Amino acid sequence: MKDTNSRRATHTASAGALSPKLAFLLLASITVSFLAGSLAPTPLYPVYQAEWGFSALTTTEIFGIYALALLGSLLVAGRLSDHIGRRPVLIVATLMQAVVMLMFATANGTAALMLARVVQGFATGAALGAVGAGMLDLDKARGPIASAVTPPLGTGVGGLLAGLLVHYLPAPTLLVYLVLAVVFVLQAVGVILMSETVTRRAGAVASLVPQFSLPAAARAPMLIAVPVLIASWSLAGLYGSLIPALTRTVFGFDPSLASGIAAFAFAGSGAVTVLAFGSGVPRTVMAYGAAALVAGTAALMGALGAPSAIGFFLGTVLGGSGFGAGFQGAVRTVLPTAKAHERAGVLSVVFVVCYLALGIPALVAGFFVSRGMQLLATAQDFGAMVAMLSALALVGMLSGRRAAVKRQ
Repeated sequence: MKDTNSRRATHTASAGALSPKLAFLLLASITVSFLAGSLAPTPLYPVYQAEWGFSALTTTEIFGIYALALLGSLLVAGRLSDHIGRRPVLIVATLMQAVVMLMFATANGTAALMLARVVQGFATGAALGAVGAGMLDLDKARGPIASAVTPPLGTGVGGLLAGLLVHYLPAPTLLVYLVLAVVFVLQAVGVILMSETVTRRAGAVASLVPQFSLPAAARAPMLIAVPVLIASWSLAGLYGSLIPALTRTVFGFDPSLASGIAAFAFAGSGAVTVLAFGSGVPRTVMAYGAAALVAGTAALMGALGAPSAIGFFLGTVLGGSGFGAGFQGAVRTVLPTAKAHERAGVLSVVFVVCYLALGIPALVAGFFVSRGMQLLATAQDFGAMVAMLSALALVGMLSGRRAAVKRQ
């Protein structure tokens, strides 16, 4: 009877509330817009560099500080929505994002840019677990797929939108942020109109104590997923930190537009792959992702060395496909093992691993570039590391499959 009442409380709409279908779409759009906002500054880094004269190390620091702030938020607030509900967390996070966009629009130096990235990281980290868990609350079948497809979709949309606005429209450091600020305000209104998807429970204050743990049922699946998560998100970190400078240095492209198109090609192919393999066996999907990451990274590094712009974008598409498949397979392996009041916490642990892989290699690469190592050589070493991690992940999954077959 208790479970029946809980489900009824979870899914009964209050007067004027959104239908479950619209609520699901709203939650998916929040992940898209949050990740779009996170990548929006990337095509603008060359503009900021020209105005404020900062180095390649500063570029990677601005990128890395966002990832670190997001990690801190995931560790502190990642489980909060399991206790107080999804809606309060998401209302605050979306309004914070609107404020962050105004901070970006009015930034007048690197300090202001870094502060905006820190606040953005906190808002995004608090929201990621809540929105993914909320989608699973509403639809157990589509929730894991949506959790996997929306991050690359948001990343691609953000990069392309920023690149096009910067290249073709006036006020490049203003317009993209104002557009996104309006989106976040509208989403906050939508969350206010949405019914809560989980019942409240005690322990909200205790959940704020930083922790990095998983329920017993999720631990073995997470061990399987970690190698491909690290490999795929490390490659994403390359696109978020060094690609703008590489497209200018190697190919002579306008970095604002070229990096936006590259981000869209990488993340867009990832999103398409997630949808294409939505019904595939998760471990098989992860194995494909690892193989595509090896091939895509090798093609990408070869194209940068040649140099070949066509090869660069083809490698980008293949690597993005590997990113999408690897992330989708990992999420579908881990997330369904969590109970309703564990979902945000489990998804937060997944994203902690992802953003560590995203941020740390990018910061290390920026450090070496600032110490005199050539940009192209740094990127190629970065790519070799990603290919090696992907190959190890593939070998591990294939070995595990053979062992499982022998046991049968």
